[in-house]
Amino acid sequence: MTATDRERDAMARALVLAQNGPRGVNPQVGAVILSAAGDVLAEGWHRGAGTAHAEVDALSHLAPGAARGATAVVTLEPCNHTGRTGPCAQALIDAGVARVVYAIDDPGAQSGGGAEHLRNAGVEVESGVLAEDATALLDSWLTVQRLGRPFVTVKWAQSLDGRAAASDGTSQWITGPAARADVHRRRSEADAIIVGIGTVLADDPALTARKPDGSLYEHQPRPVVLGQRSVPDGAAVRRHPLPLLHRDGENLGGESPNEPSLMTQLRDEGIHRVFVEGGPTIASAFLRAGLADELLVYVAPTLLGYGPGDADHPALRSLGVETITQQRRLEIRTLDRLGDDLLIVAHPVTKEGA
Repeated sequence: MTATDRERDAMARALVLAQNGPRGVNPQVGAVILSAAGDVLAEGWHRGAGTAHAEVDALSHLAPGAARGATAVVTLEPCNHTGRTGPCAQALIDAGVARVVYAIDDPGAQSGGGAEHLRNAGVEVESGVLAEDATALLDSWLTVQRLGRPFVTVKWAQSLDGRAAASDGTSQWITGPAARADVHRRRSEADAIIVGIGTVLADDPALTARKPDGSLYEHQPRPVVLGQRSVPDGAAVRRHPLPLLHRDGENLGGESPNEPSLMTQLRDEGIHRVFVEGGPTIASAFLRAGLADELLVYVAPTLLGYGPGDADHPALRSLGVETITQQRRLEIRTLDRLGDDLLIVAHPVTKEGA
C-alpha cells in the first residue's frame, strides 16, 4: 500500500513541525497522528536532547487508547533504542497504532531498526514519503551519522570571469548588499565558520552573523581559523562572542596518531554544520579533500581580468585536476538572483550520484 493523499499532507505538516525543534546533536523530527478516517488527532515535534521524541510528544496529547488503530506519520524512522528516552517504535506499538508512515530511514547503528521492530509487532509500515524534503531538512545530522563528520558548505564570491579579487588583492565588495545579507543569514544557520589565517591578516573579519541593520543574529557560528601563523591579539575575530578555535589546518579530515582531525574535533564538540569562506586556498583544500557537501557560489556581474603571475587571484586554486576525466562534476540545486548578483547552490556528484 502506498501513502494516501492525507498521509502525504500529514508528512508535509510534520516537516513543518520538525523545524520548531532546535538544530543540534539530535535530529529535528515532526509527527502527526491520523485517525483511521485520515483526520488529524494530534501533532508533535522533538524539542531537543533529553525531551520526548516527536512520536511520543504527539501521543502525549491523546487520551489513553485514543491512538488505537491510528496512523503515525513521522519524518524519520521511529527509533529502536533506549537512551535518555525510551524507543519510539515500542511506544507506538504500546499505543495501539496500526500503521506508521515515515520519510527516511534512521542510519544510526543503535537507533535504527525501528521499522523492522514495528513490522514484527504487526504494524503496517510505509517508508520514503517526501524523502527528498526530509533529507534536505536533516542534511547535517545525516552527514554526521553516515560519515562521522559535520556537513560542510564551501562559499566563495567571484567576478563573472572567475576572479576573487583585483590584482592588488582588494575584494570588498565584489557582490552587492543582497548577496552579503544572504551570506550572513546562512552564517547564522551554521555551527562554525572557517577561514584561513591569510584572510584574517588581510581582511580582519569579525566572522559574526549580522543582520542588515548591523545587529547580531541570536545564533552565532563558532569562529575557526586555519594556518600556522598567529592570530593578532587585536584581531576582530578575538572579539567574537564565541571562543576562537585556531588549528594548523593540515589535518582536515584524515586521522593522525598525534591529534584528531579538524572534522573529528568539530563533530565531538557538537558542531554539525560548517561554513567555509576563507578564500581560495582554504576552499580548494576542502574540495581537494572531498569534504565539501554543498557549494555556494556568488557571481557578480563584473570583470576583473587577469593580473601578472600570482596576482591573478582566482576564485579557486589547484584541485588536483590534471586531465578532463578528473573534473569535479557538480549538480546545480538552485540558481537565484540576489539583486544584481547570482547565487549558484551546487552539490558535488559522487560515483553513486549526487
